Amino acid sequence: EHIRAIDAEGIAHVKLIDAAPIGINVRSTVATYAGIHDELRRLYAQSADAKERGYKASDFSYNTGALRCPGCDGTGIVSLDVQFLPDVNIPCPDCRGSRYARKAYDVKLTNKAGASASLPELMDMDVNSAMEFCKDRKAVRQKLGILRQLGLGYLTLGEETPSLSGGEAQRLKLASEIGKTQTDSVFVFDEPSIGLHPVNVKGLIDVMHDLIADGNSVLLVDHDTQILSASDWLIEMGPGAGKNGGKVLAEGTVQQLEQQPCSQIAPFLRGKHTRLRPCLSEHTLFQNGAVCMQTNAIHTVKPLQVRIPKGRLTVVTGVSGSGKTTMILESLVPGLNALISKTTLPSSVRFIDAAGIARVKLIDATPIGINIRSTVATYANIHDELRKTFAKTADAKALGYKAGDFSYNTGKLRCPVCDGTGEISLDVQFLPDVEIPCPACRGARYGKDAAHVQYRCKTGQTYTLPQLMAMDVNTAWEACAELRLVRQRLEVLKNLGLGYLTLGEATPGLSGGEAQRLKLAEEMGRGQADTLFVFDEPTIGLHPLDVQTLLCVFQTLVENGATVVVIEHDLDVMYHADYIIDMGPGGGDAGGRIVAAGTPAQIVQHKDSVTGKYLYPLFVAAADHDLHG
Repeated sequence: EHIRAIDAEGIAHVKLIDAAPIGINVRSTVATYAGIHDELRRLYAQSADAKERGYKASDFSYNTGALRCPGCDGTGIVSLDVQFLPDVNIPCPDCRGSRYARKAYDVKLTNKAGASASLPELMDMDVNSAMEFCKDRKAVRQKLGILRQLGLGYLTLGEETPSLSGGEAQRLKLASEIGKTQTDSVFVFDEPSIGLHPVNVKGLIDVMHDLIADGNSVLLVDHDTQILSASDWLIEMGPGAGKNGGKVLAEGTVQQLEQQPCSQIAPFLRGKHTRLRPCLSEHTLFQNGAVCMQTNAIHTVKPLQVRIPKGRLTVVTGVSGSGKTTMILESLVPGLNALISKTTLPSSVRFIDAAGIARVKLIDATPIGINIRSTVATYANIHDELRKTFAKTADAKALGYKAGDFSYNTGKLRCPVCDGTGEISLDVQFLPDVEIPCPACRGARYGKDAAHVQYRCKTGQTYTLPQLMAMDVNTAWEACAELRLVRQRLEVLKNLGLGYLTLGEATPGLSGGEAQRLKLAEEMGRGQADTLFVFDEPTIGLHPLDVQTLLCVFQTLVENGATVVVIEHDLDVMYHADYIIDMGPGGGDAGGRIVAAGTPAQIVQHKDSVTGKYLYPLFVAAADHDLHG
């Protein structure tokens, strides 16, 4: 009803390629979803071993085929019945998770190089290795090549699709669409660059061009300037976020947008990279000491020796699947926690030394719980202060209200219809319950009596608590000018780029990036010399202007003495790092090593660093700006 008119002559289909999980079916794997498994079953059915044993293509299906494992019925897992606890899924002891019976291993496929592998063995390979094995099998090689082009070369063919990250799921969905005989379709992508190194973004752009060459249209929602610069037409929304946005700021070709003064993305399209942090020399990097770690092999990551400068901003980067997350989240973080708590080191960590580090804070993008009673104001400790403030008002004293009465969880003033949740459930026959805003409080969470208690500013302006909770952070910051502690906490949220969030917004509904920055809010404004912060891709969903805000946050933490480690692909963040650890050179078995480590300037000079090749233009642009102003 919000659309007045739409004209899309010649468009026959609309396909949304988003980052939603690919179902919950454990039988769905990378190979089955991408249409590779069907091709492999046909190939194996044509082998001499299969013909000798009378096997057909359908026998190689682990859903219904004769070669599926009888112990797990082809799922690769079995359930253990644990008394008083939910069932626990473990790899099938018969097939060890391969999904196939032992006799499936007797059917081999031999390539022109003389190498042989059974289908279960091939399904255990990553895309890169499988592509090498199948290089003389055109149909399979083409499908595998698309996965590698999209930065998924490190995934194993037998990996369950429900376990993939949002970005991996999105790219796998895209891969499944390539090669289908379809034209006149509109493909809609929601931030497809999430989790991609610049070299993988190039592969994504190439695939987009293939879709267009086939007669389709591509619509992307994204902030990555590498993708934006490759687009034929740009539509820029703004100027701000939330109620301060919603307008078309500018539209046109890349060249046209670069010339429009109202465009906020234009400077970044032109290659503007204003330095926001001081540039350290390699000689001063480790003057505060270092966190040192030696690791054993884990997953596809080889044994490593790592040094991270204390009190600095370190960026860990590398192509998709190169081992960044494994090294930091599965070795460094648990290793430091074990060191601090004086417990046994994890098996992946051989040695770790971090003198002076007493706290490790992982700031990731996991949702902030599932409790709809948790809001931005409660999580940031703003709501408690507001309740105390309203309890001191003349209205509250006259009506006998205390701070506890202003709680929408247990207080007298919470809405009696929804019990302070702001929503109610509708029981729809034969369908799951539907949540809708409470018709009594309209989502405010408070009953009508809350409107009788007003806070009066010195200017004479009055507000009720439901009114403040309905404001965004920026507006509330102005309204609470006389409430020192509330204003301080609101200012932290503003500085984190969260000024558009409403105070009453439920935290489970926040995006990953918003949740990440809200978690950081409680850490700001204190000494951090004993703390190591780990951020896992904090730029997800951020406009380049917001990335600049994030860089200022990193600088504040470093100035407070913190050691900051960021897993990241964003070039602007890399450019502003004190130290870069570049993993690779490839993904999966082709990665897992430290290719280069040093200052950004040193990484640019390193001949083996793919990251350095993409960082180099930023240094050229900065030098040109210094020369010409």
